[in-house]
Amino acid sequence: MIDVHRLRILRAVAEHGSFNRAAAALHLTPSAVSQHVAALERSLGAEVVVRSTRGVTLTPAGQIMVGAAESVAAELEHARQQVDQLNTGRVQLTVATFTSGGRLLLPGALARLRPAHPRTVLHVREGEPEDTLPLVRQGAVDVALAYHFDGPLPVGPGPSSSLEWTPLLEDPLHVVLPMGHRLAGRDVLDLTELAAEPWVLGCLKTESYLRRFAERAGFAPEVRGTTTDYFFARSLVAAGMGISLIPSIALTPEIPGLRTVPIKPPGPSRYIGVAAINYRDRPHVTTLIEALREQAMQQHR
Repeated sequence: MIDVHRLRILRAVAEHGSFNRAAAALHLTPSAVSQHVAALERSLGAEVVVRSTRGVTLTPAGQIMVGAAESVAAELEHARQQVDQLNTGRVQLTVATFTSGGRLLLPGALARLRPAHPRTVLHVREGEPEDTLPLVRQGAVDVALAYHFDGPLPVGPGPSSSLEWTPLLEDPLHVVLPMGHRLAGRDVLDLTELAAEPWVLGCLKTESYLRRFAERAGFAPEVRGTTTDYFFARSLVAAGMGISLIPSIALTPEIPGLRTVPIKPPGPSRYIGVAAINYRDRPHVTTLIEALREQAMQQHR
């Protein structure tokens, strides 16, 4: 029989990439972590990690077991919530969201949820997808409003087959320029026209995405500033520090003295959606996801 505690330890090793860091997170010694992993390997008859001087990586068998560990954790958390509901008559619902998507979609969706499930106790936590999507797989978060660019979902180590992704919106990125900029009067811009411009960006992921698009267009962008806030980035553009690349839903509230111009297709976009796991027998989660879909549909009207 597979030891659930050892699965939890393997999941920590996969998350942190080393026995030492996993041991610190679990308040164990590295030796104890190594022994538990070795015992799990003996019980399976297969190696689950590859050890090296640079840390550890999962084998195919390890990836399967980390996926199982996350499924077990999610099911146990679901069971705990069901027992809590029996004891109190209330059900907990934890929603994770990134800032701009939550501001646009979540308040209206929660307003739809409350009348349908008045005994649901809501918790909202802010975070980027690379942090919140693994929490959905682990059962620590019920629903995550998240996004990705043109790559896969940033779900973290291990398989993601248990994660159900519901697309909501395509969120194209636009160029934001000072009103007096030589290109501010254009209705659309080709990225190649911006090769000589200095950039101020609203998050690190936007910077890496711009660099990929710019490489395809044959230039390397000069990034003079990176912030963690799109409003702040637009404020720096208004101050004349450079131009920016901003998702559509992050273009409000308006800042005087700025001009927003779309990029000639195919331009960069974010893809917004909602992630959950094993939720179809949980009416409050189903209601929230449907409410988020309705809120997203309203944005297209």
